[in-house]
Amino acid sequence: MKATSPLTDAQIERLADLLDQRAVPFKGFNLEALDGYLTAVALAPEAIVVSEWEPAVWGKPPRWSDDDEAREVQSLLASHAVMASLRVRHDDEDLPDSLAPLLWLPENLDEVDDDELDVGRDWAFGFFRGVELREAGWEAWLDENDWIEEIFDLFDRLASGEIMGEDLSAPGTPIEYKQRLEIIGSLPGMLNDLHQHRIHALTPREPLRRADTPDRNAPCPCGSGKKYKKCCALKDAG
Repeated sequence: MKATSPLTDAQIERLADLLDQRAVPFKGFNLEALDGYLTAVALAPEAIVVSEWEPAVWGKPPRWSDDDEAREVQSLLASHAVMASLRVRHDDEDLPDSLAPLLWLPENLDEVDDDELDVGRDWAFGFFRGVELREAGWEAWLDENDWIEEIFDLFDRLASGEIMGEDLSAPGTPIEYKQRLEIIGSLPGMLNDLHQHRIHALTPREPLRRADTPDRNAPCPCGSGKKYKKCCALKDAG
């Protein structure tokens, strides 16, 4: 299952129809949930192969009409995966329209103010299903980075429809429609931040030779952005 370009508008409609017919009735994903799911796959702490992530898409293994339809579906999924992987490389200022997250929004955003609209819910649900595929790795990142936990809290608001306080046993505050739109508008930037973190976390680092040890207050050569004394110097000392 190989693809080199994202979905076209016609392919998006075709994939949405296939999911509505073959996945949603069997507790699989609709297009919006699939988009969130494949975004999490693209950002995962470890690579996830197609054979591992595809079964959850359908809920129940589908039977295709013929080999041509089966190949078409595989091609559509591959293109959608490409779209997700390309999207996270852009922030909110340079994201092409063709790579925008695939989620339902009212046509006239400014004319709607209905807190009952759960825009973004299915996308966030799909994202968290993708996180489950590499839960241990994500937990490690969350433990080490408060800003990632803040992003996950925002996604949880989309999924649950609530804003939880410090007392998790207390009822949450329902999220407002405008708050949902603010989170959705910030998606590209947050996803790009996660992508940049993934690149940094997965990039091998060669140990420094004694002669190459920088000044303790100089920027760390590993590229973390921290001072050497607060980064690799601590690791070397350990």
